[in-house]
Amino acid sequence: MNLKQLSHMLALSQTTVSRALNGYPEVNEETRRRVIDAAKRHGYRPNPSARRLATGKTGMIGYVLPTGTAVDIDPHFVEFLSGLGDYARSHELDLVLSPADADDQETTYRRIVANRQVDAVYISSPRPADRRVALVSTLGIPFIVHGRSEGLDFDYPFTDIDNEGAFHEAARLLVQLGHRRLALINGDGRETFAIHRERGVRRALAASGLALGQGHVCSLAMTEENGYRAARRLLERSDAPTAIACSSLIMALGVVRAVRDLGLTIPGDLSLIAHDDVFPWLKPENFSVPLSTTRSSIRLAGARVAERLAARISGSEEGARGEVWPVDLVIRGSVAGAPA
Repeated sequence: MNLKQLSHMLALSQTTVSRALNGYPEVNEETRRRVIDAAKRHGYRPNPSARRLATGKTGMIGYVLPTGTAVDIDPHFVEFLSGLGDYARSHELDLVLSPADADDQETTYRRIVANRQVDAVYISSPRPADRRVALVSTLGIPFIVHGRSEGLDFDYPFTDIDNEGAFHEAARLLVQLGHRRLALINGDGRETFAIHRERGVRRALAASGLALGQGHVCSLAMTEENGYRAARRLLERSDAPTAIACSSLIMALGVVRAVRDLGLTIPGDLSLIAHDDVFPWLKPENFSVPLSTTRSSIRLAGARVAERLAARISGSEEGARGEVWPVDLVIRGSVAGAPA
């Protein structure tokens, strides 16, 4: 079925059908839904070249994917991408991944914008004063940052979670339970989310006259093996922590293994709280000791970034609005009072 036939069947103009399928805000929601449902039922998909000629839009969201031997594509990214893809698929959008040297992503951003390959881009894993955010803000293309970058002298649109608040509340709970030696097994310390999480822990400790001990912060790629090695190093110290805040469930798997190998127990010898990105295949309540977590769905964040990008493409969202989502603290059996 082509556009003319679909329009005739719906008794709508081709312009209205095209605008409904491409997310234009002037089409009311009832009409948009009727058009999308009919297009799905009859297997209609817009011809990309025709759509580009008619609307000036490609119907594509771009992501510059850093590559190289030092780059790991971890499950957190895949889960975020799944959420973004869920929304994009249901709204006739496609996702384009453009590989780039991890140390020179700016060249790829310039190329895809200059060639008009995509209608919008998103930026992930931002660092302080991130050059990608500074560049894309000058290129005249809609964009959203997943996370935040500090140290820039302009505002920009972003969607983030309250990493500092989440880890502040986690550390505050541990202090209230009598723990005085806390450790943090964190993600990449160069990225803003990890900086915010460490800041939250330090702020909670400082409020009670405490501090993170020297060597009690580990900043690593968020893998199970790194969680294991970090926990072994921490727990074999003479001033071993009695509680650990951990930046991912995947790293927490390694922490649990290290505790078991050392003949210790959770929560008898060590209280543990980890961040839960709500993986469908790794649930904190199914750990050998149900795991306390700070909880926020990274898949929903992906869907929200895609939704906002679609709105910015259509013109229904403008400006540099930032969103910060609150994070839930879920208390389970992995925390208890500090050992005597």
